[in-house]
Amino acid sequence: MSSKTVPPRPLPRLYLATPVVDDPQALAQMLPSVLAEADVAAVLLRLQPSDPRTLTSRIKTLAPIIQDAGAALLLDGHVDLVARGGADGAHLSAIPALEEALPTLKPDRIAGVGGLATRHDSMTAGERGADYVLFGEPDEHGQRPSTEAIADRLQWWDELFELPSVGFAGALEEVETFTAAGADFILAGDFIWSAPEGPVRALRAASEAIRKAHATGSAKAEASQP
Repeated sequence: MSSKTVPPRPLPRLYLATPVVDDPQALAQMLPSVLAEADVAAVLLRLQPSDPRTLTSRIKTLAPIIQDAGAALLLDGHVDLVARGGADGAHLSAIPALEEALPTLKPDRIAGVGGLATRHDSMTAGERGADYVLFGEPDEHGQRPSTEAIADRLQWWDELFELPSVGFAGALEEVETFTAAGADFILAGDFIWSAPEGPVRALRAASEAIRKAHATGSAKAEASQP
């Protein structure tokens, strides 16, 4: 009888966070070329605070561009504007915000969650009905765990749970590390937009880093099979 073959791990996908958006027009002109550069599963829209009408207008300006490119549009918070703006869901920070948002978002829209300080919090988020868990984002003071700690959390999650995990990459080097650790998605944001070479080339580099780490991991897994 032949030994069981482990199926290859799917290629992780990019989850692109926008800059904080005040005037959406500049981003609207840039996004088509950026999103055409890589396999972007979703875009996290971060909005400068304003009144609901203005925020909704910003969302509606960007939503068709993102969705026509084949990506889901998630709002960073603003659960009450998801349906009104035509978004696909929202990202929440910590379990209380998730629990409050679920009746509004489910069953038709995406509810992701971060701000998960402990492994127990991560498991609780999954039990509550989150669609993904995010590890490694900065806290309210701009502090975040070490790269090694984030990779360890991603690897632990990958080994035990089916719910998708997202690794928050603060730099290009972390993209490869978190892919190798088992992240299903890589959230890339500020370093894409601030890159000297521009966001198109920076996103291309992030996509290449994912492919490189995935290929290396797949080759190691194949070699370890009896």
